[in-house]
Amino acid sequence: MKKFMLLSLIFAAATVAVAKIDLATLPERDVTQLTIYNSADLTLVRDARSLTLKEGANRLQFSWANTLIDPTSLSMLPKAHADKIDVADLSFPPRVQNLGIWNIHSGIGGSVPVEITYLTSGLSWRAFYMGTLTEDEKTMRLEGYVVVNNNSGEDYENAETRLIVGQVNLLDQIAELARRQYPYGRPGVGVPMTQPPAASASGMARAMGGGRGAAMLAMDAVAARPKEVVKEGLSEYFLYTIEGTETIPHTWSKRLPSFETDEIPVVNLYKFEEERFGPAVIRYLSFKNDEDHKLGETPIPGGMLKVYRTVDDRQHLSYEGQSSFKYIPVGQEVELNLGEVSDVIVESKLMDEKTDNYRFDNRGNINGWDRILTYRLEVKNTRRLPVKIEIKRNFPTSYWMIRNLADAAEYYEKVDLDTVKYTLTMEPQSEKTIEYVVTMYEGTRTEDWTRMQPR
Repeated sequence: MKKFMLLSLIFAAATVAVAKIDLATLPERDVTQLTIYNSADLTLVRDARSLTLKEGANRLQFSWANTLIDPTSLSMLPKAHADKIDVADLSFPPRVQNLGIWNIHSGIGGSVPVEITYLTSGLSWRAFYMGTLTEDEKTMRLEGYVVVNNNSGEDYENAETRLIVGQVNLLDQIAELARRQYPYGRPGVGVPMTQPPAASASGMARAMGGGRGAAMLAMDAVAARPKEVVKEGLSEYFLYTIEGTETIPHTWSKRLPSFETDEIPVVNLYKFEEERFGPAVIRYLSFKNDEDHKLGETPIPGGMLKVYRTVDDRQHLSYEGQSSFKYIPVGQEVELNLGEVSDVIVESKLMDEKTDNYRFDNRGNINGWDRILTYRLEVKNTRRLPVKIEIKRNFPTSYWMIRNLADAAEYYEKVDLDTVKYTLTMEPQSEKTIEYVVTMYEGTRTEDWTRMQPR
């Protein structure tokens, strides 16, 4: 298996030149924990290994060549016999790139578990979802997945994967730190390691916690059943932990299941608004992240949702559309734009246009008038299901009055100063006509409009 990081133990006095030191190969990792942020090119790695130490002075060589590891973030912590092991310092030899040497003084000899912690770049994750509507489109099964991408230069075996939702304020870009010729700009300077270094991202100490570190030394292999996602709130962040461990080689992407929820109540709404969509009718699908919708336990990470519909008893599916969305907090409703449809049609027709009620100034020039427009909206539902349609009409002025013809008033609602809407529920394969007359007041006629308003 390809290996990019070199860890080796050096049994020699500190005065011996690096080129003359005999190296002893270390055991493989026991387990690794990856905490991957989706808002920054940043991953916290906690690498558990068992080191064979001799009593007295030990030197450990660490190379990050061909990786995107930030050497300034390197930290080592003994997980046993901490009172007998002193990680004295980490030095970077002169004229040697991508190499650090830990000086360790051990009061015992034998195998000692340690945790090596660092920040790296090149790992990322994204969420995506599949929604399957029932045949009547009243409920939906929602399946969530995450895809982890590894372009860090390092293979990660037996990795517990933790995903962070939330904004990180970086002081430095990790990828730039990883590519420096010398970590601190000048070679040969030892870095005290008695305490782990401060991370270059706000909130990192919080992410390194979580109560699951002790379990890293006893992780089982990947379970055959679907993995559980453990979710924890971390103040301004939210953490998702995928159950078990995964092996994620360099250049690989891996899809992991996140959750599945059946029978989420949904609302289908078709919208027509010429100024916004042109002559098209756009389909929207909405639901709420709360208990009434069989959700609400945790925020839902932003991603892409592809929507299908069950069309018969044999569970054949039809593709209904897709939409991306942002992070959905608990209790918030999301409305997804599934795109243009052809089976619900709205045609807007201008039937008549005229002017009236002229006003004149003292020179006989027209300085006010009414513009009167008559519209017909022809609405068709060619589907075999009932649909709800929202039609918005925007006026170029806030000085207007509307007169609805026939039964159009029962669908009518004023939205704001220059917008009205008509909301209809259409039976399968049905048609409906809405007609209205709008009078817009121009020039000095706006003064007459103002006097007509109720006080």
